[in-house]
Amino acid sequence: MASHVEQNRKNRTGYHSARRERTTENGDLDHDRPDSGSPAEDLPDIVDVVMAMGRQIDDVRVPLSDGPSPALQPAETKFAGQMPAHLDDLTERARGYVEAASSANTRRAYAADWKHFSDWARRQGFSLMPPDPQVVGLYITALASGSASGGDKKSVSTIERRLSSLGWNYAQRGLSLERKHRAVATVMAGIRNSHARPPRQKEAILPEDLMAMLETLDRGTLRGLRDRAMLLIGFTGALRRSEIVGLDCGRDQTSDGRGWIEIFPEKGLLVTLRGKTGWREVEIGRGSSDITCPLVALQTWLNLARIAHGPLFRRVTGQGKHVGAERLNDQEVARLVRRTALAAGVRGDLAEGERATLFAGHSLRAGLASSAEVEERYIQKQLGHASAEMTRKYQRRRDRFRVNLTKASGL
Repeated sequence: MASHVEQNRKNRTGYHSARRERTTENGDLDHDRPDSGSPAEDLPDIVDVVMAMGRQIDDVRVPLSDGPSPALQPAETKFAGQMPAHLDDLTERARGYVEAASSANTRRAYAADWKHFSDWARRQGFSLMPPDPQVVGLYITALASGSASGGDKKSVSTIERRLSSLGWNYAQRGLSLERKHRAVATVMAGIRNSHARPPRQKEAILPEDLMAMLETLDRGTLRGLRDRAMLLIGFTGALRRSEIVGLDCGRDQTSDGRGWIEIFPEKGLLVTLRGKTGWREVEIGRGSSDITCPLVALQTWLNLARIAHGPLFRRVTGQGKHVGAERLNDQEVARLVRRTALAAGVRGDLAEGERATLFAGHSLRAGLASSAEVEERYIQKQLGHASAEMTRKYQRRRDRFRVNLTKASGL
């Protein structure tokens, strides 16, 4: 590995000189394009053609706001800046499909990971292109040891996410990162053996916890009514935070919606969602009383907020009296769960600082999975999991000590 890295350093000067000489028509550096081979290898596919309109890698920035993340910076192609005018509309549509291939949060995370890797590689004097497994092996070693982030040692799950991100970023440039190369795979196996820790899961919000959290909300304000409906819908539907805020009042009402609701007054709600595993339907039945009924809470919010079309959950301003048209950011769900759980004294046996890290949007999903006394297959269907094994990971404390094998053995 050492000799290969040293060769990488020697090639650095020539690489950057060549990079300065190659520019596109709009002035962007053409430093991401690998050398061409045969004429057939020069022909990009539709994604390459579309993505070639991006900017250079050096300009990747992580957005500070909740707005859309910047487009990934791809390798340039010989068609950059020369797209026929009659294909402009088709190109824009293709851009839209490229954006739809992954969520804004995923693209934002991938952009941040790529920028971190790019900055580290430049500080060490390594070239980014073409992908070098030995350089990546050194990078993940730096992440595990803390030298890549000022002493902050990254967890195994974070390092694995970074590897997936690098592979994705290189793939968008028409290149392939060989993760099975021994310089990456062997180092990663050693990191897992040395630094792996049990996963830290979010605390499950159980029914008694949820009712205490609901009591902390002001029923006299629109914000309180909205938050009440969000908590009940999120818990009873076992929804992810992005699924909660992505709901619309009806089908095909917004371009950024992730699903919609149908109300059956005598039965409950039917929620149609576009989740990680595709489209699915979630049934949310009426509660045993109006106080804890998700349908009543939702209808109260919609009626008093005068919402009949568009996003279901929106921003409330003006001291909780004015309802805007904008959809809530999914981070608001996590903040709501954390705030109300702390206010209700959930897990009051723990220190304040520890409690603050226990609760998030997934606490609602884990709460239903842990408390619903039904066959596991129904919980699996509600959560939208492909396997029962994944569902069991959400069932916090559900079966703990329920079966005592010590006594069953006769001791």
